[in-house]
Amino acid sequence: MEETCLLRLLFVTSLLSGSTHQASLKMSPDSSQSFSWKFVSLRCEEDGSSDGWTVRRNTTEDTRTQCGADWGEPAGSSCTISYIFPSDSGVYWCESTEGAASTSINITVSGGAVILQSPVLPVMEGDDVTLTCTTETSNLSAGFYKDGSFIRTEPTGHMTIHHVSRSDEGLYKCHTREHGESPPSWITVTGKPTAAAPPTTAAPPTTAAPPTTAAPPPDSTSLQLVFRLVLLLVVFCPYCISTVIMVSLYRHRSTGNDQPVSMEMAPPTQAEQGLADEYDDVMAAVTTEHHL
Repeated sequence: MEETCLLRLLFVTSLLSGSTHQASLKMSPDSSQSFSWKFVSLRCEEDGSSDGWTVRRNTTEDTRTQCGADWGEPAGSSCTISYIFPSDSGVYWCESTEGAASTSINITVSGGAVILQSPVLPVMEGDDVTLTCTTETSNLSAGFYKDGSFIRTEPTGHMTIHHVSRSDEGLYKCHTREHGESPPSWITVTGKPTAAAPPTTAAPPTTAAPPTTAAPPPDSTSLQLVFRLVLLLVVFCPYCISTVIMVSLYRHRSTGNDQPVSMEMAPPTQAEQGLADEYDDVMAAVTTEHHL
């Protein structure tokens, strides 16, 4: 039981130590591409120290092989390749005895006549980067490409990108009329580290702040309210008045049509009564004469 706990403790300790150590791999000459039969030097650096780190690589022929195992000449945390060949193209990094690893770099060895000299390590935002299209003897006029798209032609073979940004990341290559084109190389752009701002503390208040009161509304606001009220009266008052008049007329007309008819007979006038008497006398005379 105690041995199991001890092993677990050692494992956790190794993980913590591996996570706190960080190294970077430096290459000389500082170029992601190289011609065959050239000398290359690789060195692991950790805050000015290089103890406890070795150089490893992945290529098409081997995986995670250490410097000195069929390639390179180790010297502490450094590794030199006296004569580099296209088969040495691959990914290189530093690895500590505790298992921690540095960031990796890509190295391309060209068997052709043209290479593109570009930085091996990532470039900081805002820095200037110079790409050089060169042969083993001189620099020639060359056209530069990014992600397969033509950028421009430089007569001297040098192209400088000023104040690089993340949009400048990509796969670059160059092309010459006399010797063809170079292999492509990827350029990585990273942000500059920002220094942490010191914590700020609020100063204690010296005197109590006076209470604040709401400011009165400006005159322009009052004028706008009055204008809107007048506008509403002008627009809606005639409409309301006309509506009231129409309703009143409608009610009056309805009341006039529905008046009840009185069945009581009015008394006859004097003239009408005289005519009636004369009518009775005439009828009596006619009746008497008929009987005779």
